[in-house]
Amino acid sequence: MKEVMRVVNKNFYISTAIAYSSQSPHIGNVYEIILADAIARFKRLDGHNVYFQTGTDEHGQKIENKAKIKGIKPKEYVDEVSTLIRTIYDSIDISYDNFVRTTDVFHEESVQAIFNKLLENDDIYLGKYQGYYSISEEAFVFEKDLVDGKCPGGDIPIWTEEETYFFRLSKYQDRLIDYINKNPLFIQPESRKNEMLNNFLKDKLPDLSVSRSSFKWGVPILNSDHVIYVWIDALSNYITGLGYNPNLPLNKKFKDFWPADVHLVGKDIVRFHTIYWPIILMALGLELPKQVFGHPWILFNKEKMSKSTGNVKYTDELVKLFGVDVVRYYCLHDIPFAQDGNLTYELIVERNNSDLSNTLGNLVNRTIGMVNKYQGGTLYKVLLPELSPINLSEEAIQLLPKIRSHFDKLNVSLALDEIVNFARDCNKYIDLNAPWTLYKETNTERLKHVLYTLIESIRFIGILLQPFIPSSSLKILDAIKVSNTSFESLSTFGLIEGVKLDIGHAIFERFDLEKKIKEIEENV
Repeated sequence: MKEVMRVVNKNFYISTAIAYSSQSPHIGNVYEIILADAIARFKRLDGHNVYFQTGTDEHGQKIENKAKIKGIKPKEYVDEVSTLIRTIYDSIDISYDNFVRTTDVFHEESVQAIFNKLLENDDIYLGKYQGYYSISEEAFVFEKDLVDGKCPGGDIPIWTEEETYFFRLSKYQDRLIDYINKNPLFIQPESRKNEMLNNFLKDKLPDLSVSRSSFKWGVPILNSDHVIYVWIDALSNYITGLGYNPNLPLNKKFKDFWPADVHLVGKDIVRFHTIYWPIILMALGLELPKQVFGHPWILFNKEKMSKSTGNVKYTDELVKLFGVDVVRYYCLHDIPFAQDGNLTYELIVERNNSDLSNTLGNLVNRTIGMVNKYQGGTLYKVLLPELSPINLSEEAIQLLPKIRSHFDKLNVSLALDEIVNFARDCNKYIDLNAPWTLYKETNTERLKHVLYTLIESIRFIGILLQPFIPSSSLKILDAIKVSNTSFESLSTFGLIEGVKLDIGHAIFERFDLEKKIKEIEENV
């Protein structure tokens, strides 16, 4: 019943897109950070030296305008919003290693140095831009993309004519296409890669505007009235957060963690991360990230969240209604690998009751209750040849390898399914073995075996749930008196020695759907 556990000690760098500091992020934005956190936590437990970076994008015309409306300086405005975003991340148990801000002095100095290097290498030139610009999306838009005079995001663009610096994208286009074709895992899922190759890289790339002179809130270009536009500023956080500056020697952190193992971004910004960003890196002479993963969106009632439709759901609101781990669990379990996921209050209640309360919580409380009822709370280490058609010890040993294979593909939902399905088998095991009958028949040794097998199985479940619902997983492990929470401990089924278990308490609340919906309607 042993599988040799691998000792990895391999560096692993995962990043999320940095949140734009114009307003509080909704749950669709925060889903990304929850997904990245689960991956980072799993990799740490699985022996990797993890560097997990997130942060805030704090420059741009939209922020300058919002600060002006509030009558404060842009820096004051982004200080407030960035602090709020960080508070939201902390409230939902995000274990980031670095929170970068694009107003950090080192970042701004590095971005200036990056811009100057690209300028000196003739990758950037001064020209003039004429076209439509969307303030809400902080992007130039083509006339062909307008619908009834509006941008895809719904705002009305403004016609802009101004001097700007351009980046020569097409200079590196063939090299990028060749790289994408030779590295099939670089853009994932597969549909995102096909979209980039067939929609955006099929024709010659237009040169990219990388500066603005019509507003001042940005990283200033030295000896110029321009500020560096979002692409070079925001995207560079992935390397400036590691201490990169082209004017300085590469430091240990950069050498250890670059290239990034995965940039986790929303599907709507895959183009910027798989075309603009790789070309910037090529121009700087740096390696490309190993993978860019474009995750799907969370829809509310099958509609995209937007302020105009009034269906935006915020993380703090959901946490207040359901609790941290219920929100984490739903996001990680019910948002598919490659398609948009749907969120409703009813679906959250249903998932909580079916998986967390009825399956996981019931298993833990039921088993601890039987140890107390039939053995006075004492757990005896007895493992006999298995007579049941369900062999929990064999299933348990295979759990981590199965979960690891899903995480290697970033398919976190399937990884979580492995654990919940195992818990379902544990509940079936109880029904098949009927400990109450064994107790009545005074089949003491078989009863000890069944209860010990169940508690050991719960140990595996508790340890493996740590990346997903960290707080609840520790409650499970505390309930069965387990202190060794390492993945290495999963190489053996039968580690728990005789312990005395306390009376169990409910780990997951079961919601009454009608009452919960009524509560939500009264308070939201």
